[in-house]
Amino acid sequence: MAETLFTKIITRQIPAKIAYEDADYIAIHDLHPQAPVHLLLIPKKPIASLNDVRAADGPLVGGLFPLAARLMKELGYSDFRTVFNCGSGAGQTVFHLHLHVLAGRQFNWPPG
Repeated sequence: MAETLFTKIITRQIPAKIAYEDADYIAIHDLHPQAPVHLLLIPKKPIASLNDVRAADGPLVGGLFPLAARLMKELGYSDFRTVFNCGSGAGQTVFHLHLHVLAGRQFNWPPG
């Protein structure tokens, strides 16, 4: 996989506002937030999109959800939205798998 904005953040080639980091994940604040709280949870393993997830990646990808719940709880939120964009037609702009976690406002469906 080609180097992406997120791999450059992970390797500290470019700065980001980091909310959390461990050996497997980094969570950053979105540069263009769509809610008062908008984190991007990113596995450090480069996977382009959900279309590229393999069975062996299951525990890593699945680990994003308890991490999202933990971070939101630490920030004082029990209501939040999680979103994966998969492919450019769905709004994915960085082709390194990441989970959007949004909180701090009322969400409607369809989004808007």
